[in-house]
Amino acid sequence: MNAYELVTRNAAEVVTEDEVRALADDPDGKRAYVGYEPSGVLHIGHLLTANKLIDLQNAGFEVTVLLADVHAYLNDKGTFEEIQETANRMKEQFLAYGLDEESTEFRFGSEFQMDEEYVLDLHGVELETTLSRAERAMSEIKSGESVRVSQAVYPLMQALDIEYLDVDLAIGGMEQRKVHMLARDVLPKVDYDAPTCLHTPLIADLTSGEGKMSSSSGVSISMEDSTEELEEKVNSAFCPPTRDPEGDLENPVLQIFEYHVFPRFEEVVVERPEQYGGDLEYGDYESLAADLESGELHPADAKGALADYLDRLIAPGREKLAELRA
Repeated sequence: MNAYELVTRNAAEVVTEDEVRALADDPDGKRAYVGYEPSGVLHIGHLLTANKLIDLQNAGFEVTVLLADVHAYLNDKGTFEEIQETANRMKEQFLAYGLDEESTEFRFGSEFQMDEEYVLDLHGVELETTLSRAERAMSEIKSGESVRVSQAVYPLMQALDIEYLDVDLAIGGMEQRKVHMLARDVLPKVDYDAPTCLHTPLIADLTSGEGKMSSSSGVSISMEDSTEELEEKVNSAFCPPTRDPEGDLENPVLQIFEYHVFPRFEEVVVERPEQYGGDLEYGDYESLAADLESGELHPADAKGALADYLDRLIAPGREKLAELRA
């Protein structure tokens, strides 16, 4: 796998392909970033973009993780002291999950977002952005029907952060696409470059295969789940014997294999008793998905293997959490 293939594997979208290819062809000194609102324990959504950051580090990029404390404050997630305590715990979880400490820079938004230059630039972005455009960009973070001014400012700050962090590539889930497109439109109007962006897919709701998995509603998977809790969640997951369920549904079990397990393990072994054909070994996602489709791999056996590999992935973070809380 060449550098471009590694950078873009499992990406839902790159903007633009030529820009990302140029970065991948010459990664030395290039920086990629993801911003995370410190609002709790790492969950499967955080870990999907973290997998992409690990890919980028393996491709030769340096990585910045923005622990967006000011954003969390604007989104009413607690006092600054509470938010920063959460952010420090998140940093330790990311490192336990596998981010390389030497090539990962962790930044608090409050380190630069209150500086005079940043505030003046933010006002410049506000002058170039209509309220309706800001509302569209913030649609993924607002709660309730009414829109607060703080929530409208939130995506404008996200756009400006890309410039102030001095990064070459902005990473986010597909829910961040509207923010990144806003950044590409508005930053040149305040004399900054349009950012290059890469978007990761969204995992469907675990129990229904609909929409996206959410830590605020439905069943999600997080770093504080015990082995037993993981097994229970995965065993109850929606997993039809196909990679392409009818309608707008997805197979979340296959999605997690594709986006979480295979990027981190060279081989996946599905353990089965000899009377049912013995163990199955897979070196890539496509082989596993094809066997599920053909009936060679039963959904129950797929779930058992998924729970095991997920547990291996989050165990170091679970242990770190226990240590921090002791």
